[in-house]
Amino acid sequence: MKYRQLFALGIQNTLVYRWNFLLRSFFGLVPTAGAIYVWNALYHARGGESVAGYSYAQMVTYLVSMLVAESLATPVEDEWEIAADIREGRLSAFLLRPIDYPTYRLILFPSARLVYTAVTIWPIVLLVAIMWQDLVLPTGGLGMWCVAAVSLIMAGLIQFFISFALATLAFWFLEISTLVFIFFSFEYFLSGRLFPLDIMSPAFREISALLPFQYEMYFPVAILLGRLEGAPLVQGLCIQTAWVIVGWLTTRLMWSRGLSRYQAVGG
Repeated sequence: MKYRQLFALGIQNTLVYRWNFLLRSFFGLVPTAGAIYVWNALYHARGGESVAGYSYAQMVTYLVSMLVAESLATPVEDEWEIAADIREGRLSAFLLRPIDYPTYRLILFPSARLVYTAVTIWPIVLLVAIMWQDLVLPTGGLGMWCVAAVSLIMAGLIQFFISFALATLAFWFLEISTLVFIFFSFEYFLSGRLFPLDIMSPAFREISALLPFQYEMYFPVAILLGRLEGAPLVQGLCIQTAWVIVGWLTTRLMWSRGLSRYQAVGG
């Protein structure tokens, strides 16, 4: 019951930032629009020839789908809020209550995603309407949509656990912004936000398949677009599940170690 109330409270608190989310979404279209423009020029220069099995319409569909997936599954400001709770001592108030802080943040995550998506979906709808003639609808059946949805949920969990683990560095470092920036720079590239990862070399794909980054964004989008099926799909789902478990265990370990230090110094 208490966590259900926390979920509702998370929705109420997030609604305060709805206009900020809307502006963020509109300006978030700029990188995608720029990427579409670059790919359009590339395909035009190639006379419309496909790139690594992607037609121009499929590439545009990938970029728009990535934008939707990012809206649904990517944490916004979570790591900064958690780090601020630790650094500014607000964590002490939670420790005096019968509430597990990591669970509390995990419940806030979907409530924030719900509000964020409801607000930011409209600029995406506008982009889809503008680019409609250049899009290719997914051809997979209901089963593929369900698999993609499950994968997207796991993608969100992986991103949340990574954000939480990074935020716990505030137990040891006064300022973590540089570390977070460096990490997310690699993540942005390796998660497929800039381009489909399967256009890269086989060696790159083999290495990235073992890292968590592609399972944050690229993997669920690739499933939705029918780029993965059969054994590669099953293998990818197994690896993604493993990373969810590793992320949860890492989060709990870092939280436990950091909390011991926090209490030891009288936080």
